[in-house]
Amino acid sequence: MKTLQSTLAALALGTLVVLAAACASRAGKSTGDRQTIVGDVATGPTPEPAGLPQTIPVEPAPGPPMVQEEMVVDAQLSRMASAFAPGYDALDAEEYAHTGENRFVNVSRDPLSTFALEVDGASYANVRRLLNRGRMPAPDAVRVEEFVNYFSYDYPRPTGRDPLRVNYEVGACPWNPAHRLVSIGVAAREIPSDGLPAANFVFLIDVSGSMYGRLPLVVASMKLLVNNLRPEDRVAIVTYAGSDRLALPPTPGSDRQKIREVLDGLASGGSTAGAAGLTTAYNVARQNFIEGGNNRIILATDGDFNVGQSSDEAMEALIERERRGGVFLTVLGYGMGNLKDKKMQILAEKGNGNHAYIDNIQEANRVLVGEFGGTMYAVAKDVKLQVEFNPARVSAFRLVGYESRLLAHEDFNDDTKDAGEIGAGHTVTALYEIVPADSGSGAGSIDPLKYPRPAATPAYTSDIHTRELATVKIRYKQPDGDVSSRIEMPIVDRAAAPSDEFRFASAAAMFAQLLRGSDFSGEATYAIVAGEARRGLGNDPNGYRRELVRLAEVAAGLDASTGR
Repeated sequence: MKTLQSTLAALALGTLVVLAAACASRAGKSTGDRQTIVGDVATGPTPEPAGLPQTIPVEPAPGPPMVQEEMVVDAQLSRMASAFAPGYDALDAEEYAHTGENRFVNVSRDPLSTFALEVDGASYANVRRLLNRGRMPAPDAVRVEEFVNYFSYDYPRPTGRDPLRVNYEVGACPWNPAHRLVSIGVAAREIPSDGLPAANFVFLIDVSGSMYGRLPLVVASMKLLVNNLRPEDRVAIVTYAGSDRLALPPTPGSDRQKIREVLDGLASGGSTAGAAGLTTAYNVARQNFIEGGNNRIILATDGDFNVGQSSDEAMEALIERERRGGVFLTVLGYGMGNLKDKKMQILAEKGNGNHAYIDNIQEANRVLVGEFGGTMYAVAKDVKLQVEFNPARVSAFRLVGYESRLLAHEDFNDDTKDAGEIGAGHTVTALYEIVPADSGSGAGSIDPLKYPRPAATPAYTSDIHTRELATVKIRYKQPDGDVSSRIEMPIVDRAAAPSDEFRFASAAAMFAQLLRGSDFSGEATYAIVAGEARRGLGNDPNGYRRELVRLAEVAAGLDASTGR
């Protein structure tokens, strides 16, 4: 009986180690090692996780005394386990925004395509986590452009005054041979880490109960970032659960040990006052604003805001108000089973920010160390892309992905409209599936228009212009600027063998379309994805591209087993 009482007392302390030990003590007293573990933990200083009850009332069922005692332990284990991170993993409570995919647009009706350009890879990393756990993703979890842009591409870099350079390539569409695929690649200027401006970072860390089990990974991730700090950089730490607090006032980057000690002291528990935490973080960032510096909030959360301004509309309004102060936002998602991806997308898109998903320390290292400059410092903000297609060469087009980033055509020249940001050294790719005017291939038809359109001056009047498929235009602002600059380039379809970059980007897009169940996946299969990706591996020192090949093979097996 003493053993059982000790076990129940340890369970009330709520540690994962004790859960395992309690199972051991109930399984039999002959297991000496397991009994020693119970004794060690029961007498040691084990802290109780915040937000868990001191005792859990259990009504024992009728039966012999020892059977009742064992049933009490079973009930305690079951209820306590549900309060820990593994319980969240078992819940199907992830939330993704629903967006219908882009359709083909008839060029004779509308020759323009306009959207905000950005570099995010959160969707790919999250779907990789699901596939590795043997689960096919929900269609809304798959954002095609984030599959493409998870990877870096070897595009020529800018050499002039513009921080961005436009590149393009045209080739056969691998999932529909009757169509052509246009790849538009934008490369940002690379800046060595020691050449970046001084940073004013505010770590905004979710320490609510839903982050229990994820917090150690958050702390480890932030420590990787701390290793990159310089003496001129400053870091403050704001945490939020049921309420928010300033855990660390602005501290020089040279005092790394102090920053690490505060991170090590964080504990989780309570509800999630995300709006209050964001407000405090923005206040701290503004009070310590560095003119000409890199002022940025780094939010680590599962996105589960449930106290205060938790509606999407209220969060969007809050972020839009605050972004005008020149403070950027990086959103790091850590949810597993309870991931609120929809809210994190709103935060990143409306807050001049970017969004990454962190499911392990390797991904944290990729985002926060390997791509430090790109993740943490923008060389261009409010980046917009507009393509005008030539009706003499193209009958219809479809933007592959970017559904949540579409803009009205007049927004392209409107400098008050928010758009995406591109970080130092990053590359971003957009793909268009086009129907050549002379292909005889249809992409949907409409009745002839009853009312003729006003006559317009032909855009293409000479022989050299009629070779152009389209013209691509980009607008961007300097990180601290309010007036945009413009880059323009014509696109010509030159017959040439596809590059490794073209092959791999198209394979990533094809993979995402299959996982989404796209209406436009055509002849695509997972085998074709794997084959095209293999041919486009190119220089892959870290194995990221090769991993996509493996994931395509995993998805093929899961797809067959579920009968999708």
